[in-house]
Amino acid sequence: MAIGAFDGLHRGHRMLLAQVCERAQATGCLPAVVSFEPLPRAFFSPAPLPRLSGVRDKLEGLAAAGIAHTLLLRFNARLSAMSAEDFVQQVLVHRLAAREVWVGGDFRFGHARRGDVAMLERLGAQWGFATRVMPPVTMNGARISASRIRALLAAGECSGAAELLGHPFVITGRVGHGNRLGRALGFPTANIALGRRVSPVQGIFAVRVGLGQSPCSWPAVASLGVRPTVNQVARPLLEVHLFDFDGDLYGQRMAVEFVAKLRDEQRFDDLESLKAQMDVDARRAREILGMNPRLAEA
Repeated sequence: MAIGAFDGLHRGHRMLLAQVCERAQATGCLPAVVSFEPLPRAFFSPAPLPRLSGVRDKLEGLAAAGIAHTLLLRFNARLSAMSAEDFVQQVLVHRLAAREVWVGGDFRFGHARRGDVAMLERLGAQWGFATRVMPPVTMNGARISASRIRALLAAGECSGAAELLGHPFVITGRVGHGNRLGRALGFPTANIALGRRVSPVQGIFAVRVGLGQSPCSWPAVASLGVRPTVNQVARPLLEVHLFDFDGDLYGQRMAVEFVAKLRDEQRFDDLESLKAQMDVDARRAREILGMNPRLAEA
């Protein structure tokens, strides 16, 4: 089994999960994961923590990686007050009957982060499980981490983030009803409310969309923000205009794959200026996604 936050399931996570699955098969055990929601870092942070993946995306990704059992613990004041020794005894031993526990070299656990790899090794010898440490996974001379990926996305570096993730950054959600302003401007949109989730990206993007279980292949342009020009919203909203699409998307589950950032969100003086910029954004998105904007205009 492995222990971790597993936000985004980047290349480092996947290498760890592959080791767990390989060892589980070799020892006749079930490959398992212990993770936490909210993320411990988010629980202690005074500011909202941007997420690379939602809970559903994380669980689906773990299952796709071969993990047979995921124990998702609610990280709250009670869990944060649990001692390292009690965490091992109650969770790893009594609840999961761990045979091997895989962690990163900087792993900390228990109240006040008092537990470390050395303590886990000592407690493992006492309770009958082995501790395995996954070496850091690096790319371009630096360790792959969720924090590094969040920073790249915040800077608009979608391709750099995708390289570390091992896949493009994706936001999934169910399409809801909007105020139909986009349709009035010639750009009908599918709207996805993020709820309490904080996205690491904001602005206007060239994207690809997948519906249901379909891969992200439909070209589109998307806005993620608060709509400062008209009908401003309190929480960021993801609005997606699918190119050359005619159909009803309400209620469907949609995956939005971020390909390239076009610009930051901005406020316009009037709807005509907004519409003119949307035309420019759509043209640039079509070019980035390999479409022919002249053919589309014709």
